[in-house]
Amino acid sequence: MKKKPLFHFLPGSTCLSIATEGCNFQCRFCQNWQISQSPLQGKPLRGEAYTPEQIVQVAQQQGCQSIAYTYTEPTIYMELAAACGTLAREQGIRNVFVSNGYMTPEAVELMSGWLDAINIDLKAFSEDFYCHQCHARLQGVLETIEMIAHETDIWLELTTLIVPGQNDDPEQLRALADFIVSKAGLQVPWHISRFTPQYQCRDLPPTPMETLEEAYDIGKSAGLEHVYLGNVPGSPTESTFCSHCHERLIERMGFRVQACRLEAAACPQCGNTLAGIYG
Repeated sequence: MKKKPLFHFLPGSTCLSIATEGCNFQCRFCQNWQISQSPLQGKPLRGEAYTPEQIVQVAQQQGCQSIAYTYTEPTIYMELAAACGTLAREQGIRNVFVSNGYMTPEAVELMSGWLDAINIDLKAFSEDFYCHQCHARLQGVLETIEMIAHETDIWLELTTLIVPGQNDDPEQLRALADFIVSKAGLQVPWHISRFTPQYQCRDLPPTPMETLEEAYDIGKSAGLEHVYLGNVPGSPTESTFCSHCHERLIERMGFRVQACRLEAAACPQCGNTLAGIYG
């Protein structure tokens, strides 16, 4: 589950990823714009329709432990995801969403019956950013995060893509980190991802490492136990460390888990339990 990213959910396991065209956001910096924005581009992608039964069968054939509804916003095909997720659960296969978090409380209630984990893109901590860069609203995303964290058993991780000059203001990042701590919890992993020029933001540079490192320090200073830097292969911040004794528990390199030293979801050095789902 390295790629989603979901670092505290079945590390090293294989996952079947499915998606469809379209999205309920129109992010100018989208990293998957060829799929998510294809209806607006007038360039429909070639694909095939699959039934929930077929999707679960493929996951079984490939030995996948989970199915990820990803690349585009999964709530836009919620009926299919619900049917597929329910069937997968019956077959012992888990389900994960990679989502922008812009959904109703009723959608969260529906998901809670069959969804095991979710990574939500908390894109910024600014209504202005959400309005002008995503054609959306921030408040609904915040409400979803808080509801999932406190009213469901769905494992939650958060991702923020740092876009140079758009959402990299240190004060905004501090407010975002403080929100995670106060409304979601210290143990919720925060993935800080490096932007590469895409879609309508090709004129912007990749995120400087100094900006990513500053954001990392802000997250740790706020009290978050697990902060990760994404799209920077080889960085030690890809690995998971015990929040108590700082022993390296899960060693990662790129999309690979090099080693997992957990013993019954706990640190072998001090016995501290690592929050997440590990089997």
